[in-house]
Amino acid sequence: MQAHLTKISSNRKTGPIPVTTTSKGSCPPSCPLKNAGCYAEDFHLNMHWQAVTDEKRGSSWDQFCSDIAKLPRGQLWRHNQAGDLVGRNNVIDSEALNKLTKANKGKRGFTYTHYPLLNNEANKASVINAIENGFIVNASANNDNEAMALFKAGLPVVTIATQNKPYKLANGVQVAICPAQKSEGMTCAKCQLCAVKERNYVIGFIPHGTKAKKVIAITAIH
Repeated sequence: MQAHLTKISSNRKTGPIPVTTTSKGSCPPSCPLKNAGCYAEDFHLNMHWQAVTDEKRGSSWDQFCSDIAKLPRGQLWRHNQAGDLVGRNNVIDSEALNKLTKANKGKRGFTYTHYPLLNNEANKASVINAIENGFIVNASANNDNEAMALFKAGLPVVTIATQNKPYKLANGVQVAICPAQKSEGMTCAKCQLCAVKERNYVIGFIPHGTKAKKVIAITAIH
């Protein structure tokens, strides 16, 4: 599996923090956004993502983890502006995740995953182990019902927002809209909510861009 580290991102949404990209093969078959609305499939990011997938950029997983370990202590960084955790056939590679978690020690890495967690105890255990050891893996929900179930399972949760303003799920849990989508000049570097281990709320991302309609349709059927 190939992965790439950009030490200073030029992405206006993340801000100037390190960001990474993992080969397309890391995305689980279960992700409903795969080839159907994923923001990472937009032109410029997709070109970079494809280069990593084709091994024209980036490095092996071991070398990548070594590069992460060399980041400054306390550094906030976002794993996978494109891609997911290393895995295969909807199963997270726990060894690969453990290596990355160890490399993150002393740093503040965070990411998101669409790997199935509600019906796969091994995946859930791998994610919880990473979180408990300082690498924050946000469970990505596709709708409000999934968000409620993942939140109940004790995971930090992000979801495709069904409203464009803060709202509450049926169980009363607050959905806070991503601040970078609501405030001009806000970035991941400034916000840092997705890097918080324990949250009593869900973070919602409003579908946007050229594929927004596809994403909204997905929330209605999943």
